[in-house]
Amino acid sequence: MSNLGVPELLIIALVLVLLFGAKKLPEMARGVGRSLRIFKSETAKLRDDDEDTHTVQAQAQAQAPAQPQPQPAQPSQIQAAPALSAEEQARQLEEQAARLRASAAQADKRA
Repeated sequence: MSNLGVPELLIIALVLVLLFGAKKLPEMARGVGRSLRIFKSETAKLRDDDEDTHTVQAQAQAQAPAQPQPQPAQPSQIQAAPALSAEEQARQLEEQAARLRASAAQADKRA
């Protein structure tokens, strides 16, 4: 990508003013600033969560015995399902929300 000089930036600013109007530009700038702040805080939280997960795993490994004793496998034991990924949890929540909306709409129709 080439470097933008002063003339290019002025043309871009002129186009923005023509498209959105001078009154809307400050609102848009505030909205973009808020969005960036929210995005940065969320990514910081994700990094903190990742660091917490790594420290917990490291502590668990340090506390684990040096030579664990093998346990005989029993076919009657039921293994727990693996934890759901964030996407799967989000999908399930969306399905629940859709069901709740549908039931609320039916209740409104009955009333």
